[in-house]
Amino acid sequence: MLAEIRAKVEAGKRLDRAEGRWLLTDAPLVELGALAQETRFRLHPERQVSFVIDSNPNYTNVCVTDCQFCAFYRKPGDSEAWTLTVEQVLEKIDSAARNGATTVLLQGGHNPALPLDYYLSLVTETRRRFPEVTPHFFTASEIMTMAEVSRLSMPEVLARLKAAGQTTLPGGGAEVLSERVRKRIEPKKGGPRAWLDVHREAHRQGFRSTATMMYGHVELPEDVVDHWEFIRDLQDEHGGFTAFVPWSFKPGNTLLEKWIKTYKGPNAYLRMLAASRLYLDNFAHVQASWFSEGKRTGQVALHWGSDDFGGTLFEENVHAAADFVNKVTVDEIIALIREAGFTPVQRTTEYEILKVY
Repeated sequence: MLAEIRAKVEAGKRLDRAEGRWLLTDAPLVELGALAQETRFRLHPERQVSFVIDSNPNYTNVCVTDCQFCAFYRKPGDSEAWTLTVEQVLEKIDSAARNGATTVLLQGGHNPALPLDYYLSLVTETRRRFPEVTPHFFTASEIMTMAEVSRLSMPEVLARLKAAGQTTLPGGGAEVLSERVRKRIEPKKGGPRAWLDVHREAHRQGFRSTATMMYGHVELPEDVVDHWEFIRDLQDEHGGFTAFVPWSFKPGNTLLEKWIKTYKGPNAYLRMLAASRLYLDNFAHVQASWFSEGKRTGQVALHWGSDDFGGTLFEENVHAAADFVNKVTVDEIIALIREAGFTPVQRTTEYEILKVY
């Protein structure tokens, strides 16, 4: 079947569900990677790999959603629960900015005690004090929480965030966009439409966002294809996604840990990246993750269809809560990209080139 898929890809024809499933289950891995890399170079002929200098702090770990894959959250009133003030968050952003960050990805739990003004102040003060930093704040489910607490519509919340100076959204909280999967691991977040509706409205209002996927728990190949179909269809509507960013689930200290019998290792990750590059024909960028998969796997991923190496992540707490920690410096990212045979390129949140190394 790979020959037929190659012919369709080279002719610019869209793959169907059966072909997507085959890529995930039966396609020979090396040949799949080669085809994905050819596709990557048709989109981006230059041997450049981009990265962003960023940080990923959190403003609260208080959450009422009880996702079974999350080791980070604490329920309201828990002795380990915490919420930072606006000034405390801005201190973290200041630290990132002083280290050269141009993006801060800020997220937290679904904390019903926080008013909308708290979030709006974070955006306005970041824009005022750190004009060089893009406030890449708040996942779709956090925005839905803001709407519920403020008793405003979700479109109105997005409009107010935009008026405060926000222009991009992270794609977190998608997990796997499948009714079956989301009902199993995060029933309080709702089905795929809950995430899709926020990003659709954000794109309609002019925001750009990423599309993410956390796989390697209870999903089946059909669920992954569901996810691809949803985000590919939404990308057809507005073209608002900058990149697709998959990573594997880390089960440590989570409620799902006892159900996960086998870890999805590097081969599964490379297959996911390569298959995604072929199936998501309207996505310009596919991001390799040194952070979630390890630095060497991240390097190999640059030969399996990826053109971006993610960010520096000066601060990250969610994976750390699951006992999974990777750290890197800017110089090390540059060296890793060069070692893999590419030219490092620093980018912005929206993939504008800032510097070629």
